[in-house]
Amino acid sequence: MRKTSVAVFLFLVCALRAWAARPLEVYFIDVEGGQATFVVSPSGQSLLIDTGWPDAKGRDAERIVAAAKLAGLDRIDYLLITHYHMDHVGGVPQLAARIPLRTFLDHGPSVESGKDAAQLFADYQRVRDKGKHQQVKPGDRIPIKGIDVQVLTAADEEITEPLPGAGGPNPFCASVPRHENDPSENAQSVGILITFGKFRMIDLGDLTWNKELELVCPNNKVGSVDVYLSTHHGMNLSGAPAIVHALHPRVAVINNGARKGGSPEAWDTIRSSPGIKDIWQLHYSVAGETDHNAPDPFIANVGNADDVCRGNWIKLTADGSGLFTLTNSRNGKMKIYKPAP
Repeated sequence: MRKTSVAVFLFLVCALRAWAARPLEVYFIDVEGGQATFVVSPSGQSLLIDTGWPDAKGRDAERIVAAAKLAGLDRIDYLLITHYHMDHVGGVPQLAARIPLRTFLDHGPSVESGKDAAQLFADYQRVRDKGKHQQVKPGDRIPIKGIDVQVLTAADEEITEPLPGAGGPNPFCASVPRHENDPSENAQSVGILITFGKFRMIDLGDLTWNKELELVCPNNKVGSVDVYLSTHHGMNLSGAPAIVHALHPRVAVINNGARKGGSPEAWDTIRSSPGIKDIWQLHYSVAGETDHNAPDPFIANVGNADDVCRGNWIKLTADGSGLFTLTNSRNGKMKIYKPAP
């Protein structure tokens, strides 16, 4: 009996060590200028942020399912819809037909009216009602084992208190003007911070300029991050220098399309951010030309919008020490980033 107990104990210890050694994985899936970011916790639970576009052949849904299979998963535990625009929520029905979606997270009702907006939300709601649903608000945590996922913004609101270690004055605010207020779904975006040990990554959906400033001005309520997923696909409607520079990212990933996002202005803001080491892009930006694109090895899909897109992805792997790796599926380019000092 004693030998059996010892064997069981050793098995549990080995299992716990194996679980602790598993990394955080993030797949930045190419959905042609929309968003579909697939997060796999060391616990094996998954979070998909947005679903890309609808398509007659289910192109984006197929790419998401392929990423799940690469991660060894046959379901999506949490689906977070940042906001109700076609390139973020449009693919939900097609995805639901291909893989189980367990829990739906969003900011609540759509603020946009009109026939198209109403139909888009209704199509999503029809699928959402078949699963579990939670409306999130700033300060909430998404209960994924192994990582901390905190909601920073949702439904035109943001966290009111700074995160631990943050809250200092932001010197970049003084030189950045405000834009006209944005009444669209973009400003409603659910933005999150993912933390795994010392590693931090931020995704603010399509949050627009003024809402970004409210998050970090006059005081930076977020602090710094290791990886910044470019807000709004790297469009100049977002990506205010006051937030990008205050976040002090070491690496940025731009989820742009060939002719959407990756604007020269937003690219310059990221490139000039203090401490930035590299920019990775899902697509070569036609508008960016030579001076506003990452080097070829760091771009997952090259060529212009007339080329057949292969749907190459970028994968991030991180451990709790703060060390992380990015890999380009197009060419196998891999780069390791050591923990911040």
